[in-house]
Amino acid sequence: MPHRSTAATDEAGYTVRTAAERLGIPTATLRSWNRRYGIGPRQDRPGRHRLYTEADLALLDRMLELIRGGATPAAASAAARGPAVALGDIDTLLSAAFALDSRTVYSLLETHLQNYGVAETWNRLCRPAFADIVARQLGGEGCVDVEHLLSWCIVSALHRTVPPVLSDQPATLVLACTSGETHSLPLETLRAALAERGIGAQMLGPDVPTTALRDTLGRIPTPATVMLWSQQESTALTSAVRTCAEAGARVYLGGPGWDNLILPDHAIRIASLAEAVERFGSR
Repeated sequence: MPHRSTAATDEAGYTVRTAAERLGIPTATLRSWNRRYGIGPRQDRPGRHRLYTEADLALLDRMLELIRGGATPAAASAAARGPAVALGDIDTLLSAAFALDSRTVYSLLETHLQNYGVAETWNRLCRPAFADIVARQLGGEGCVDVEHLLSWCIVSALHRTVPPVLSDQPATLVLACTSGETHSLPLETLRAALAERGIGAQMLGPDVPTTALRDTLGRIPTPATVMLWSQQESTALTSAVRTCAEAGARVYLGGPGWDNLILPDHAIRIASLAEAVERFGSR
């Protein structure tokens, strides 16, 4: 049969295989970029061929050019499209959040992550938005629901935009909130910032019993590293620090809960997302 790698299909557009051949990349990569960055045909057409247009191919060709120049796929897709949201557009985000418009909140966060990355989104958009919400709460405004909606949307956007790094071997970096601590969003953000660099982590999430930390450290290769998060002093458990150290792990501590405690010498305080990424990214 004649080779038709560059021919258009009977409908207007190109199949994923033909598009991949034209661009010189694997079909798996093209499908992944379609899911993660929305470049190409929609995913909601069951039973029908998903066809790439010439405009899609031109956008992907520009994206590939940027990647060859050193950009990450996320940054390249954002640059190829052109910025859709302004850096740190807090007012637009808060307006949607206070309207409980989760779809818009999620869309704004996802686009900001794609355009500017995890660190800039966290420091320039999310943290200031939370600061505004907390200030309103202290002023007597009831907006705990808004805080929870924003947190949920951030976690959802992080997972979709920067999914966990998968490996055949368990990661030796463990991210966990101490027992009783439910504020896991800073660790979710750290996980995503590390994943941008291709670094995986065991994300245990909120309210992790000290015994579970010990069990986890017994299952993964050594030497292990543990990042413990505590938002408040009541959850800053030095017993968790000791348990991790006794298991041979290097222990790092994040969050304001540790601020007023006398900590073991082997525990290392982390003051910011940037510091955490620098430390764990160079292990």
